[in-house]
Amino acid sequence: MSHPRPLRRRSLTIATGIALAVGALAVPGHAATTSVPSSRHLHDDFNGDGYADLAVAAPTATVDGKKGAGYVAVVYGSSSGLKTSTKQVLSQNSAGVPGGAETDDGFGSTVSSADLDRDGYADLVVGVGGEDSAAGTDAGLVEVLWGGPTGLSGGASLAGGTAYESLGAHGTVGDVNGDGAPDVVLVENAKDLRVLSGPFARNGSTTHGGQVVIDPDNSRFLDLAKGDVNGDGITDVVAAVNDGDEWDARRVVVWTGTHNGLNPYTVVRDNSGYGMQGGESLAVGDVNRDGYADIVVGRTVEGADSDVDTPLSKGGRIAWIPGTAAGPDGTKAVIMNQDSSGVPGTAVPWSRFGAGLSIADIDGDGYRDIAVGVPGASGGGRVVTLRGTANGPTGSGAKSFSQDTTGVPGGGESGDSFGSAVRLVDANHDGRADLAVGAPGENTKAGAVWVLRGTSTGITPTGSFTFASGTLGTVATGAQLGYRFGS
Repeated sequence: MSHPRPLRRRSLTIATGIALAVGALAVPGHAATTSVPSSRHLHDDFNGDGYADLAVAAPTATVDGKKGAGYVAVVYGSSSGLKTSTKQVLSQNSAGVPGGAETDDGFGSTVSSADLDRDGYADLVVGVGGEDSAAGTDAGLVEVLWGGPTGLSGGASLAGGTAYESLGAHGTVGDVNGDGAPDVVLVENAKDLRVLSGPFARNGSTTHGGQVVIDPDNSRFLDLAKGDVNGDGITDVVAAVNDGDEWDARRVVVWTGTHNGLNPYTVVRDNSGYGMQGGESLAVGDVNRDGYADIVVGRTVEGADSDVDTPLSKGGRIAWIPGTAAGPDGTKAVIMNQDSSGVPGTAVPWSRFGAGLSIADIDGDGYRDIAVGVPGASGGGRVVTLRGTANGPTGSGAKSFSQDTTGVPGGGESGDSFGSAVRLVDANHDGRADLAVGAPGENTKAGAVWVLRGTSTGITPTGSFTFASGTLGTVATGAQLGYRFGS
């Protein structure tokens, strides 16, 4: 069990010695407004026009000749959905962004969004896991890029790490102390949680202190997510961790948020009373519409000793863990793979069903659905969508999409890894989420992104489109665009 340090009532500002020349990054077609936007509650609307936007990372991309410097691209939403004609590409060489592009910085190691300064515009929090600093090699850095009426413009440093810490490799944003201001939650020393309490000033500072939650069990983070899993109105933090000497030992742990910050973590347990077998990827959302956020964990590891205790491990699997007033209930988990009733396809070893996960209402019926990436499936990978119901996810009405689906641009090839990352986003504000799919292996690891529309009958390939380095004006070689989406 972990024990939190007391809240520290001091600024966690990192002195970077970098002067911030905060300049506007123009977004074509988005005029400035003079009033606070009506979309202030959208956590991913960077220009305040009422439509959710899509951030996609390419942390291994070459920027100005620096291999692995990384960038994040933003495609803006509109009444007709995501439009590549209104886009931005941001790196540490962009005006007003702290630092400078350097080899293997990994800008975009993690990407989250929230209105950190509470000005009505969502801001983009970006991890730079490979950043070198005075603190040492691969110390890591976390930055914020500020939202505004013309989109993202300028930024500030939020926190830096110590040598080889790679701060910014994992992170999320949520109000974990219930004060109405988003907090930034980071993984520190590969095993502890570091909370920066908002709101934040435009120079990245905060006077509201923070918290470090120590993990004495020396777990290792594989993924991090957030959501209100006990329905008390305060954000909780969920992690998929490797909790032992065995490389395949996986657990799901939860830190519940309180008005005093995060509680020590608890392990999600199954019917045996032991920690249930977890995985490597997470999504959190209320699938069964009962007012509690649920956890979906994807496990792609198979063929190891722990498979004895892991139902349906062949080809990868997901576990839906319902939230309750007492927190996530692992005893009622629903386990699914591609051999489950109604799920398209067949479970084939190393298909990696569950590698990419996202939760949102695709068809507008009020239940949130689940997009599941299967990047190792034959033909270059695919994505399966599972409908949400009062009883959780179901294979009934499930759909499957790949580059070989009629209407989807391109053609699947081995190694494309279509579905490594997925993101459901309602970019035209019609109550139905569209599906963004990352294929970081496309065109020999140049990477690409596909967008498929959501309708009342689910995702449709009709009208789908793709974009890559040619659209963004970036270097293709080794970029692995689509490696990660913002959350």
